Amino acid sequence: MTRYKSVNGVRIQFTAEEETARDAEEAQAVIDQQAEVDAATQFATDKASGNQKLLDLGLSQAEVDAFKK
Repeated sequence: MTRYKSVNGVRIQFTAEEETARDAEEAQAVIDQQAEVDAATQFATDKASGNQKLLDLGLSQAEVDAFKK
């Protein structure tokens, strides 16, 4: 796909190097976005697991919630 940029209001086609750099930036953005999703998912999993472990030890949910404050 041909890409263009605007320089002083003039539409200019990307060079091959600019195309390659932009492709790399877009690929990295996808990787970064997936890493954020993975981290949030892991945090939620760890939080639920920790909560359940405390409940398994015999604490009430109110006691577990008190740790969060």
